[in-house]
Amino acid sequence: MIQLYNDDCYEKIKDIPDNSVDLVIIDPPYLFNNGKYPYHLEIASLTSGFDFSILDELCRVQERINAYVWCSKSQLQDLFNYYDDRRCAINLLTWHKTNPTPLCYNTYLSDTEYCVFVRQRGVKLYGNYHTKKKYWVTPANVADKKRYGGHPTIKPLNIIENLITNSSLPGGVVLDCFMGSGTTGVAAKKLGRSFIGIELDKKYFDIAKERIEAQNED
Repeated sequence: MIQLYNDDCYEKIKDIPDNSVDLVIIDPPYLFNNGKYPYHLEIASLTSGFDFSILDELCRVQERINAYVWCSKSQLQDLFNYYDDRRCAINLLTWHKTNPTPLCYNTYLSDTEYCVFVRQRGVKLYGNYHTKKKYWVTPANVADKKRYGGHPTIKPLNIIENLITNSSLPGGVVLDCFMGSGTTGVAAKKLGRSFIGIELDKKYFDIAKERIEAQNED
């Protein structure tokens, strides 16, 4: 079952029933304390972070917290504090890009992206030796970015497939309320999971819808 919504996730998520989602994977807007977005986008909202109230809703829709949250370094401490208060086990996963943007503004290169993985007691981790890496070293997926409307933070499909394989079973429900160009939905459908996707931007919603509809289940 695939459910896609071109809507404001802070409002639409209220329609999702309690305890109905098995896995959350989100890539919300990053926060940069220096006010400079490392990819030099002209979209100011991408530097301002996101409202943590959405995390309360994500906890509500899951019977047990089981989530991957992509974020900037500036958001790590707040995310750790939030999920530590909920007695979650916390892992930090990283994606290291071998071809980062060369400009670095009197700081280190923006060659690393962070993903906070959290789960409550009783949530199982599946997968195998090959899918359970805590870090990936690959080039930035420039081709996918160009192909799918220039979305600034698109993630490699194989990484998202690993996360879904490790943290859900076939037939489970995966939610991405910051769907972007739809990579999580493509991976979920390919792996035989149900998917709920919410995206506010009509341009990226249309791209995501087309990508997901074109994907066949394995």
